[in-house]
Amino acid sequence: MTSLLSFLNVSKRYPDGGRAVLVLDRVSLEVDAGVSVGVYGARRSGKSTLLRLAAGIALPDSGTIRFDGRDITQMTGGERGRLLRGEMAFMCAADWRANPGETVVDHVATSLGSEGLTMREARRRAMHVLDRVEIGAAGAHEPTIALSAAESVRVMLARALARNPRLLVLDEPALFPNLSERDGFYAMLRSAARERNMALLVASEEMASLQGFNVLISIADGELISTEARATVVSLPGRRRAGTERPGR
Repeated sequence: MTSLLSFLNVSKRYPDGGRAVLVLDRVSLEVDAGVSVGVYGARRSGKSTLLRLAAGIALPDSGTIRFDGRDITQMTGGERGRLLRGEMAFMCAADWRANPGETVVDHVATSLGSEGLTMREARRRAMHVLDRVEIGAAGAHEPTIALSAAESVRVMLARALARNPRLLVLDEPALFPNLSERDGFYAMLRSAARERNMALLVASEEMASLQGFNVLISIADGELISTEARATVVSLPGRRRAGTERPGR
């Protein structure tokens, strides 16, 4: 069976002054359709780089990344962009941008512009997914600039779900104000993925956030350790010095 997403011997470096810093070293992993994979790691562990490579936002220095059998590393930037807007979705709380005067429903609806829908049709679909992420009709017509951090991450999720992706990649969804909101968000995320047979690849600094995922991967010191061989099939050779990854990676 072909995996939905696969990495084979993927390495990535970033320039740091006059040297290149190794962030990922010959990583291999497989993620099947409908499987939820959580990636746990501290800051600068490489997890954000792993997710950006999975989404085709960044390219590896070596190795192969395939989505449904297609080699992402051989695609043009336009082809990767169409893949990310269609069959994948990438979400990072740090990327949230509120536009003055824009309502929540319009923020979600505008993500559907490439699907040939009228604005009325796009708003109808947006309202449906906003209801799914527990933002009702009243909240849908609120301005995006009025949202809390916890509300904005639900709106980002609605924007991603509206396009019915086969793989949803989430990097540090949010720092929730309390455990109840955090647990509620992750339960809703897993439920939405099961309904759609959608694969999840989610990174977090909090291991507790990833409980309930099918597979857990820990990334640190140049090693991946998984609860399931199918999800990751390599123990990375060597050990990088702590803190060698650039901030925010």
